[in-house]
Amino acid sequence: MGNVDAAVPAETTEFTRRVPVPPARPFLDTFRANLKETFFPDDPLRQFRHQTGPRKLLLGLKYFLPIIDWAPTYSASIFKSDLIAGITIASLAIPQGISYAKLANLPPILGLYSSFVPPLVYAMMGSSRDLAVGTVAVPSLLIASMLGKEISPAEEPALYLHVAFTNCELYIY
Repeated sequence: MGNVDAAVPAETTEFTRRVPVPPARPFLDTFRANLKETFFPDDPLRQFRHQTGPRKLLLGLKYFLPIIDWAPTYSASIFKSDLIAGITIASLAIPQGISYAKLANLPPILGLYSSFVPPLVYAMMGSSRDLAVGTVAVPSLLIASMLGKEISPAEEPALYLHVAFTNCELYIY
């Protein structure tokens, strides 16, 4: 490619700054910090500090089941809006889930399940108001193309389903 400094005009080189290299840290400190940042980037356990046992239990339940936090303030007007949004999304998600199941050579009823079960679970355990949950085309195509080369869904439907479910579980996690 060439020398990078040769491409920079001489008059702009006076403004370049070097970024200092951070001081060396022991391996365990670095590993612990990276592990914490990977699994707990927002430090969810800070709310438990200096709390009593029952309060920690309630905070833990609210952390893993956000429905406990928002259900007491849920109103009829919010339900009306959620119902309209649910009907609108269901009119798209149900046929989409069925067609994606067929695309992956799976029974259509599994597409119907994938349209209902994940959003219901997410309604209780999710914490984002703006998130789409459900089937998507790319994994459906990948399942059909990868599994179709190894297992025929017509000849061995049970084995095909087992491998497809295993693949979907791996895809989720």
